[in-house]
Amino acid sequence: MKIKTYTNVLLILSILLFLSSCAPGNEKFTTEIAGFWMGLWHGFISFFTFIISLFNDDVTIYELNNSGKLYNLGFILGIAIFYGGGSKSSCGRRK
Repeated sequence: MKIKTYTNVLLILSILLFLSSCAPGNEKFTTEIAGFWMGLWHGFISFFTFIISLFNDDVTIYELNNSGKLYNLGFILGIAIFYGGGSKSSCGRRK
């Protein structure tokens, strides 16, 4: 039983490390501008990025060096995809 618990903890930590490596606030975007696809990714991982940003000041939720409207569109779509965007309420049985 302990091995399964340690494996689960290691898996969760590995996933968080992977997600934080792609989080907004990356040095890559000091020379490059984040576009639609990075906005989509940042919106999709926004929940995990928020958790990591509570403990690490270098990680931000939103990339400041972005392309503007396209990044914002991708960010909002990523959030809608991750959180379900209202489709969960329409899937219930009608009475």
